[in-house]
Amino acid sequence: MDDNKFDLIITIVNKGYSSDVINAAKSARAEGGTVISGRGSGIHEVAKLFGFLMEPEKEIVLTLVDARKTEEILNAISDKVGIDKPGKGIAFVIDVKKTVGLSSYLNNN
Repeated sequence: MDDNKFDLIITIVNKGYSSDVINAAKSARAEGGTVISGRGSGIHEVAKLFGFLMEPEKEIVLTLVDARKTEEILNAISDKVGIDKPGKGIAFVIDVKKTVGLSSYLNNN
């Protein structure tokens, strides 16, 4: 498994935008992604509703990718979702040192 290097692209967007992230990633040859629900608490995420502070719901998309495809997939996500615009979300990449359970992926690529 040392020949295969993976990255984890983590994208955090407002609720309802995870499908845009996954579609963009797939268009750039990602296999798919995992969506986790979350809640923002940053300075730009707080809004008022009837005098109560509300923190908008977030969706966190985890996309495990072949490291050779990371840049292309990250750029596709950024372009589709507009991550570079304030309040649209963030995306970052973490180096994955080890994996298990990817034998079918490794055998097909």
